Amino acid sequence: MISKGFVHKYGDNIDTDVIIPARYLNTANHQELAAHCMEDIDKSFVQRVQAGDIMVGGFNFGCGSSREHAPIAIKASGIACVIAKSFARIFYRNSINVGLPILECAEADKIAAGDELEINFDAGEIHNLTKNETYSTEPFPEFIQNIIAKGGLLNSIK
Repeated sequence: MISKGFVHKYGDNIDTDVIIPARYLNTANHQELAAHCMEDIDKSFVQRVQAGDIMVGGFNFGCGSSREHAPIAIKASGIACVIAKSFARIFYRNSINVGLPILECAEADKIAAGDELEINFDAGEIHNLTKNETYSTEPFPEFIQNIIAKGGLLNSIK
């Protein structure tokens, strides 16, 4: 699987309340959640994001409450993948469960907002086309590839 897109960059400890503020959790509508994704720290995100773009964070991305609304909002906004130095474990699992690819990359801090990336999930390679650099990540095991390819855990077991 290959993804290619432009980067939206965030820092360390981006919690689920920042990804989708609690005041919007009264809806299950994915597009409504996407309309408010990142609005408390990046008001222009929803106007700038394009289908296939990539979100990059620092350490402990997705910390905070265990709501699955956060990865749903990110995915529904058009983000094809989230890359970070590390993820909160529950966010990691929720992301896989909803079919949002996420990758831990020790060199995520080398990636800048606006960089164009091409991700080869099978090889575990992130190519920064803007800087002509390649970063390594662990490729997904086959069972996770299957979950993501089918759009989430529930779709993969149907």
